[in-house]
Amino acid sequence: MKKYITLIVAVFLTATLWAQSPQKMSYQAVVRNASDALVTNKAVGMKVSVLKGSATGTAVYIETHKPTTNANGLVSVSIGGGTVVSGAFADIDWANGLYFIKTETDPAGGTSYSITGTSQLLSVPYALHAKTAESVSTTFSV
Repeated sequence: MKKYITLIVAVFLTATLWAQSPQKMSYQAVVRNASDALVTNKAVGMKVSVLKGSATGTAVYIETHKPTTNANGLVSVSIGGGTVVSGAFADIDWANGLYFIKTETDPAGGTSYSITGTSQLLSVPYALHAKTAESVSTTFSV
């Protein structure tokens, strides 16, 4: 009897679990100042924008961060986990078009962004679109 109860509990717990994709993406950058020297062990200001369509496209999401560089000038942030300026990360329609990440950095730690870079998002972030499979219903007939 004890085995049956354990089996029933295990099946119930398994059936109630839902996989959730985190609404964040990892981003890393090496920060250098205007003299091309590494900015090490210092708080820097960053603004991250998700652009739709092209490298100069419309910003569908903007957030700011204030990470601290490490001894090698590296910063790591979670896009989707910063202070939101506009938009909602969860509302980005990853299945509809190309997306680009634009980063703006202030090596002095403020909001006078003097370093800018833009790059296209490739296949991995689009895995967030797989979350829509939760709402797909299919009827099978034999």
